[in-house]
Amino acid sequence: MNTMTSRLVPLAAAVAIAVASCFPVAHAAEVNLPDFTGLVEQDGPAVVSIEAIHDGRKAKPSVRMDDQDDGDPMPDILKRFFGQQGIPMPTPQPDEGTAIGSGFIISADGKILTNHHVVEGADRVIVHLADRREFTAKVIGSDPMSDIALLKVQASDLPYLKLATARSLKPGQWVVAIGSPFGLDHSVTAGIVSGVGRSSLDPGQQYVPFIQTDVPINKGNSGGPLLNTKGEVVGINSQIFSMSGGYMGVSFAIPIETAMNAVTQIEATGKVRRGVLGVRIQQVTTQIAQAMGLSRSGGALVAQVEPGSAAAKAGVQAGDLITAFNGAPIDSSNDLPPLVGALPPGTHATLQVSRNGKTLSLPVVLDDLANATAAATLPGARSLPQAPAVASSGKLGMAVRDLDPAQRKAMKLDAGQGVLVTRVVADAARRAGVQPGDVILRVGNHEIGSANAFSEASSRVKDGDTVMLLVRRDDQTRFIAVGPIAKS
Repeated sequence: MNTMTSRLVPLAAAVAIAVASCFPVAHAAEVNLPDFTGLVEQDGPAVVSIEAIHDGRKAKPSVRMDDQDDGDPMPDILKRFFGQQGIPMPTPQPDEGTAIGSGFIISADGKILTNHHVVEGADRVIVHLADRREFTAKVIGSDPMSDIALLKVQASDLPYLKLATARSLKPGQWVVAIGSPFGLDHSVTAGIVSGVGRSSLDPGQQYVPFIQTDVPINKGNSGGPLLNTKGEVVGINSQIFSMSGGYMGVSFAIPIETAMNAVTQIEATGKVRRGVLGVRIQQVTTQIAQAMGLSRSGGALVAQVEPGSAAAKAGVQAGDLITAFNGAPIDSSNDLPPLVGALPPGTHATLQVSRNGKTLSLPVVLDDLANATAAATLPGARSLPQAPAVASSGKLGMAVRDLDPAQRKAMKLDAGQGVLVTRVVADAARRAGVQPGDVILRVGNHEIGSANAFSEASSRVKDGDTVMLLVRRDDQTRFIAVGPIAKS
């Protein structure tokens, strides 16, 4: 070793010691990072892998999150969300196929929970236990709206998971998933709760207040348990949001209370029944809150009441703001459907609504969702001949015409209800989304049945105000806030 080298070695050692003293190694215990090894050892044996085999005797479902990759670049979650909105779906084929998913045992005698979409349309369901035993499972029942399926295998003394409650979950809490992503059984992933009470992009699952997490969930995880740090089930992993088909940090789980409500009904009657109010609701935006004179946005705004529905019998009106259901506050329109849908038909409940600044308590008896008449698709006024009436343009910056009897009949409107928008000239109305062909039913609190009535109502609007319009577009009725109104 030459002189230069002998001098560098002590210098390097001194630098290393100095750096180490400035940046000490952080041990897991020192920074209080969770250790899930005990949880996994305790709960792992009760988590199962599921094969849903489609041998051609039944039509395979058109959408399955956990199907094997068929080369389609469109992410499965987007297929589930948008499959009914015009995006082509794969045609079911009669050849054999297998969907891979997860599940977990909830009783020692072999009851197993998984997702409906995992076993949907399967001819055979094979359950693989952690100890390598295999069982053919019977599907006791399933519910597509909550995406829950209850299976049963003939076995005894099986390990099973304890169920907790998801009501106490808060963003930031640690949660763990065990499942079979891509067929890799008993894979463990962890993360935190990102949000609670989330609504799905799938309108068919509006009755599920999803738990959002950043736990890595991929194909094959569906149906597996979401666990708290005590090893108790708080949810069932069901969906991911992905632009690539893989994990992107946004995963959704069904709260265990929602799942067990479905299980209880499936065991009792073989199906799940849900209560329904018979209203169409919408969010209260800042603009709508301003137009309604509210101090803040919140609640569920009733845009339409179905004739003969539970809500109609209770006296609910379009424009009512639902602020509580059975004492539970409604902070968002997304809060209401899960609360109503969790109750069986015939339940006596109480709605708290705000109407014209007054708070009302309305008793209601819930209808059966299965028997509720879906609103028929109504032909839009834009597809009908225009009535030969004089156009009217006012402070709201739009031209309207009277509707003739044939138009009202086609849209199931009463006589003297609504005017047809023929032209939109004001920037405020355009920005709010008013379009030619819309039918305006109300301006503020004033019912509109003619062009003259529209002009009179719009003339009452003060400069700088934001005004609420009740608008029918095709088969949808909703409120639109227009404003602030410029000087005429």
